[in-house]
Amino acid sequence: MKHNMQKLQELAVRNGPLCVGLDTDPSYIPECVRKNYDSPAEAVLAYNKEIISRVASGQSACCFKVQIAYYEAMGLAGMAAYAQTLKAVRESGLICISDIKRGDIANTASAYAKAHFTGEFETDIITVNPYMGFDTLKPFTEYAEKNGKGLFVLLRTSNPGMTDIEQQELKDGSFVLDRVGGELDRLASEFASVYEGQTCSPVGAVVGCTEEQNARMLREAHPDVFFLIPGYGAQGGAARIAATLLLKAGGTVNSSRGILCAWKKSPTCLEKEQAGTLTMDDLGDAAGAAALAAKNDLEQALRELA
Repeated sequence: MKHNMQKLQELAVRNGPLCVGLDTDPSYIPECVRKNYDSPAEAVLAYNKEIISRVASGQSACCFKVQIAYYEAMGLAGMAAYAQTLKAVRESGLICISDIKRGDIANTASAYAKAHFTGEFETDIITVNPYMGFDTLKPFTEYAEKNGKGLFVLLRTSNPGMTDIEQQELKDGSFVLDRVGGELDRLASEFASVYEGQTCSPVGAVVGCTEEQNARMLREAHPDVFFLIPGYGAQGGAARIAATLLLKAGGTVNSSRGILCAWKKSPTCLEKEQAGTLTMDDLGDAAGAAALAAKNDLEQALRELA
């Protein structure tokens, strides 16, 4: 059995490394389009499906990352849209990453693992926060071992505040994030005997692409760990930094607003918005074109590194 991170690694080679972030705030959909739906959640789901269809048919990305907070903020209707979005991604044949950043102890962590690896909210891979201790990862890694699920552990995030904890220096001169990285390497070694012959661990790392020197150091330090790479595009991360992180075991580079809000940079879409004739199909076209452009940008950066 292939675990889901292995499948993602192979899709990233086939379709390119782009991950499309479905952090779909209703405000990203213009009012002239949103008003055609009974609720913001329905509009969000319709937009997600348009994007998933364009990206899957164009093979411009290897996966989608669905940030649960945007759906929780819409209440029960939002969570229904979340579940339907996960279903649409699975049906597309691409990998779904649920960005939930859970991290808790004992029975609570087990409940989180069950909630997101089984049932209505079942997904392929989740994000987890290790900063309450490595024992919090065990309920999630059990699903990785038995069911092929994957998890991305926060290592070096893309926000400025990462220096508050992740980059705090320890007595031996290393940083907190180095301690986390060491645990990821240990887990990778353990899983190598569980999934013989597979080229990455089911436990990957979240590594932001907003700082070039750290990117080089982390890629060299953890050559066998597959990375989820936020920060590209709207957060200011350059394609060349992302490409550095895509070396060795590889990774997937997330772009959310750059694709979700691509219509705002389209003169045609803006003209139609002013005229009140903009459609969901137009938004989907703009998002699909932006995804393809991001894929090409990342692949060009990789070629320049070769």
